[in-house]
Amino acid sequence: MKRIHLISNPRNLSTALMYSFAQRSDTQVVDEPFYGFYLTQRPDVDHPGKKEVLASMETDSQTILEKVIFGEYACPVLFIKNMAHHFVGLSQQFITQLSNLILIRDPRQLISSIAQQMQEPTVEDIGSQKQYELYNYLLTNGNRPVVLDSGELLKDPLRVLRKVCGALDIPFEEGMLSWPAGPRPEDGVWAKYWYHNVHQSTSFARQPTSDRPLPGHLEELYQTAQPFYAALYENSIKA
Repeated sequence: MKRIHLISNPRNLSTALMYSFAQRSDTQVVDEPFYGFYLTQRPDVDHPGKKEVLASMETDSQTILEKVIFGEYACPVLFIKNMAHHFVGLSQQFITQLSNLILIRDPRQLISSIAQQMQEPTVEDIGSQKQYELYNYLLTNGNRPVVLDSGELLKDPLRVLRKVCGALDIPFEEGMLSWPAGPRPEDGVWAKYWYHNVHQSTSFARQPTSDRPLPGHLEELYQTAQPFYAALYENSIKA
């Protein structure tokens, strides 16, 4: 069985990419299985619907690994949407047994978007450094991840998705280019707080808000994150 493990930043195209893979005839998708575990590790983090999220899902990391990540599925391909910043107190050895897809985003756009929800995001919150660390960890362990930049994906979804599928050694399906508007049954209970834009979408499209300016007080965070992004972008799929 092909288990594709997405490692994304927050405020990226991760949910749209999950919806894209959900259109495949051979694929089942899983939405952020470690979200609840992450919240137990970060009691200082106050996310919308936190109590609801914790009540809705398994929070024991070993159980998640056994039943979700490496569980039995009646399909040839499993797509697991995971977030880089959820790797808090989580052993990362398991990712060496998966086909990894790292979804990156220009940190200027990323931080500007996160700042709409968090006034003072940290380098841990945006995930760029963790993605870089996981990329190198995988290489060291003989697992070459596929790196996908959301900006490149938006330039030419057809061409880029063909390349992504080729790199993951799965056939491309035209259905991946669009999806029905609205929620999906696989959505986590947090969808009502975070997925408004993607629920209105039917394909990969650049949002007008992508050009919002970077708040001046977050310039230092941008300068910290930029080298990690640049290193990954150099090894990413291009349109």
